[in-house]
Amino acid sequence: MADAGHSPAEYVTHHLKHWASSHDDAFISVEAWHFDTLLVSTVLGLLFLTLFRMAAVRATSGVPGKLQNFVEILVDFVDNAVKDAFHGSRDFLAPLALTIFVWTFLWNCMDLIPVDLPPMIAKHVFGLEYFRAVPSADMSATFALSLSVFALIIIYSVKGKGVGGFAKEFLTHPFGAKLLPANIVLNTVELLAKPISLALRLFGNLYAGELIFILIALLPWWAQLIPGLGWAIFHILVVTLQAFIFMTLTIVYISMAYEHH
Repeated sequence: MADAGHSPAEYVTHHLKHWASSHDDAFISVEAWHFDTLLVSTVLGLLFLTLFRMAAVRATSGVPGKLQNFVEILVDFVDNAVKDAFHGSRDFLAPLALTIFVWTFLWNCMDLIPVDLPPMIAKHVFGLEYFRAVPSADMSATFALSLSVFALIIIYSVKGKGVGGFAKEFLTHPFGAKLLPANIVLNTVELLAKPISLALRLFGNLYAGELIFILIALLPWWAQLIPGLGWAIFHILVVTLQAFIFMTLTIVYISMAYEHH
């Protein structure tokens, strides 16, 4: 619920600022470190590793527990998704896809926490003025993840085709060697569009979701239940879908880069 001392504009602005190394009021800054994004991402990553480690240690060939069942279903689901799209060794790509899906899903789930709770805890417990708890609503986080995928696209393209094959495809596809400048422009745009679209799609959906939750919090407390609950239920679908889309596009992009054309 909005603080009585804040105007609606001040309330929204306050909730959209990061615990950062500097505040220059820019929508995106390449100089400021967003400590809240780094902290929440690290904690969620450790949570993911801990749960899956526990499932691996407690795995049994007898009657599996609920955690083992859940992890096995998730691993099979991701492995089948990789198997359907990628025809090389899955030793690296399947764990990568699993990590991206679960980690991004956990990022997105932070959007379902009441918007006033994380900054209130950060202020009263740690004395922080600003704190945002949704890493995927931070463009720096989504671009960091998409740039990692971009690097893997280049690596797998060279791995699948060789340096010469990658260069030949980049310079001569799709119009042939006679239109080399046009090929370079077209392939550069196509290559750069992949990480940009990955980052902006995830950021845009979760930023919009966070903003709507903040706007709902501006309503009187007795008017928040129905719109808040309705949007939270719908947002569960968005949270899962965006994690799945990011994982699927990662698999598809790396598969396209690895195969010969």
